[in-house]
Amino acid sequence: MCDKDTRLDGKTVIVTGGSSGIGYETAKDLAFRGAKVIIASRNETKLTQARDEIQKITNNKLVSYDLVDFASLQSVRNFASNTINTQDRLDILINNAATIGLPDRLTEDGLNLSMQVNYFGTFLLTYLLLPLLKKSAPSRIINSSSSAMLVGHIDFNHWNDVGRYNNSIELYANSKLALALFTAELDNRFKDSGVTSNSFDPSVVRDTDILKVLPDAVKNIYKLFVDFVGQTKEQVGRQVSALAADPKLDIESGQVYMFCRKWINHWLVSNRKFTKTLWDITKSLIKIRPEEDWEINTV
Repeated sequence: MCDKDTRLDGKTVIVTGGSSGIGYETAKDLAFRGAKVIIASRNETKLTQARDEIQKITNNKLVSYDLVDFASLQSVRNFASNTINTQDRLDILINNAATIGLPDRLTEDGLNLSMQVNYFGTFLLTYLLLPLLKKSAPSRIINSSSSAMLVGHIDFNHWNDVGRYNNSIELYANSKLALALFTAELDNRFKDSGVTSNSFDPSVVRDTDILKVLPDAVKNIYKLFVDFVGQTKEQVGRQVSALAADPKLDIESGQVYMFCRKWINHWLVSNRKFTKTLWDITKSLIKIRPEEDWEINTV
């Protein structure tokens, strides 16, 4: 079902969380397809190693990196500014960066750490890069999803509270639901603009970070299950790369894909009032600056 043949020569792609795991495997397959790939994460040592390995394996020298730490909105702004100043175009933005098991605390930006790394930082990066994506149309945004979103919950009055949620899995589910709604609202706002927005669900992945936050009583049982039915990160990376390349995603938008097929979405994505409220509140919480607000500046 996955597109294995489409080349991406002349296309510029950003992969966040690209120094390891699914992001690394995605970047590697994109490089095999001939794309110009920028991998982004906060660890320069890992980024350098990943870039060098991908260049050597794929013989594609158009692989580079830049630093971004989603726990700092200023770092996200710096990354976006550098991208806008150095890249003539951006054809594909793959928002892969995500984690689980972070301390339950606020960041320097006053946001819950897990929510900021998994959602708020991604929203800000995408928002700042949207003018470049529009200029490069047809272009696409691919967000990382998870079936955990189906049990997520968003309370606009309390989602940054420390100590409110029972465990990091609950915070992870909430962040993935927020990303699903963000993807839906992107689709609502950019229909017929040439910019499409979709999500990928990696299903069950071996060596998943979720193992480190599970109670010991269920960790071994879950690991046996994952080892039996789970995909490798390389398999998922090839699937995400296929979504980045598949011509049909030039027109298909607002969908979730698993194994390169359309998958179930959360029922709230069809509630335009809710997705719009999420968009507006998120902009307020991350303090979009007047000079960054293309919604105002293009009116």
